[in-house]
Amino acid sequence: MRHVRRRVVRRVTRLTAVAGLLLGGAMVTQAAMAAESPGATAVPRSAPPSSVDLGSGLAARLGASRTAGNWIGADGRPVVAVTDAAAAAEVRRAGAEPRIVRHSMAELRSAASTLRAAPRVAGTAWVMDYRSNRVVVEADRTVSVSDWGRMSRVAGGIGPFVHMERTRGAFTTRLNGAQPILSTGGRCSAGFNVTDGKTDFILTAGHCGPAGSTWFADNQGDRQLGRTVRSTFPGNDFSLVQYASGRAGEGAGIVAIGGGKGVRITGTADASVGQRVFRSGSTSGLHDGRVTGLNATVNYPEGTVTGLIQTTVCAEPGDSGGPLFSDGIALGVTSGGSGDCTQGGTTFFQPVTKALSALGMKLLVSAPQSGGQGSVPATAPPGSASRGSIAPGAASPGSSATAGDGTNAATLVSRLTDPGTVGPGLLIIAGSLVALVATRWIRAEQDRKAYQRYYSATWG
Repeated sequence: MRHVRRRVVRRVTRLTAVAGLLLGGAMVTQAAMAAESPGATAVPRSAPPSSVDLGSGLAARLGASRTAGNWIGADGRPVVAVTDAAAAAEVRRAGAEPRIVRHSMAELRSAASTLRAAPRVAGTAWVMDYRSNRVVVEADRTVSVSDWGRMSRVAGGIGPFVHMERTRGAFTTRLNGAQPILSTGGRCSAGFNVTDGKTDFILTAGHCGPAGSTWFADNQGDRQLGRTVRSTFPGNDFSLVQYASGRAGEGAGIVAIGGGKGVRITGTADASVGQRVFRSGSTSGLHDGRVTGLNATVNYPEGTVTGLIQTTVCAEPGDSGGPLFSDGIALGVTSGGSGDCTQGGTTFFQPVTKALSALGMKLLVSAPQSGGQGSVPATAPPGSASRGSIAPGAASPGSSATAGDGTNAATLVSRLTDPGTVGPGLLIIAGSLVALVATRWIRAEQDRKAYQRYYSATWG
């Protein structure tokens, strides 16, 4: 009976090995196809509008004459400012919280247009404050008494809902993010990696340097990163630095936050008023704050920039161009502001969605990690976690990762065992082949020994 059991074992082993070959081949094929899909690591991806952010949809549907902006409440619910009871009822039925205000979005926009048409005063900024239903005009310490008086008269002529206030420090571009990039014009921070499908670029601030500027990764000028190929400033504040090699390399979807750590970027979205956000820069590192306004206008000494995100996040010289994000969603790149990270201040950011649209680029992203801190669930839209589905205080920078310059490759073992690669399939195929060869060798060895026994008994 022993030879019968051996025969059964060999057959089971061969069948298992053949099944392993089929399974391994299927896994290799699936992994190869997945590597070309939009869900792979470091591929272009933009987040679709969040299904849970009702505020912007309600404001758009009701119109500028019946609404006056939307924001995220302290409980994480969207709040919509409305001008009449009927609009409030519609907002309430949709599941959002209405706030009845006096002045509509049309009036707020008209006030901002009047301020923009007035003679320009460097050191001033204004934003439509949805929560207070006002247009807030700020003037820094460089604005003279006469200019302050002139701006106050313009504001008084618009109406009492235009509020004037002084701010500490001076509004400056933060020339001099996460990773430092250097040129003869100064130091800035890399924002996000983007691509046109053929070549990779760094998206950073436009005021960092004009087209033609050459950027390096070190003070000695030994490691050339690339050259600025497009730059827009003032008006907007974004630019493209084309990589000298044409490729961003490993870790393209990660932004550094200091200490060798980074955050995986998984998509793009527009910021929301009240949202908790994070900024990383090569000077001051990682800091957080809140979005206080959208479509802000800032009169820098170098020129006027409009359509910015206003925040309470601090920043310092050298942080220009650095990334603004929340829960792994790219929101903006650092433009400028006032104050510092000791006393605080106001910082403005160029929205990423606007820059990508103008440049015709796509963000290079990392595939979200299921179960990681701040990761986006696979069943949710990539932008949902940062668009009000959670309370602002619960927001996180995003899922963590190791940050580096792409020179430290993963180990062979980690590559082979990564379920997102062909490694596991190749391992199964190799194991199956070994099993098949082993069963054939064992069978041949048993046959040889049996023949020897027979030969010895016959001719011995």
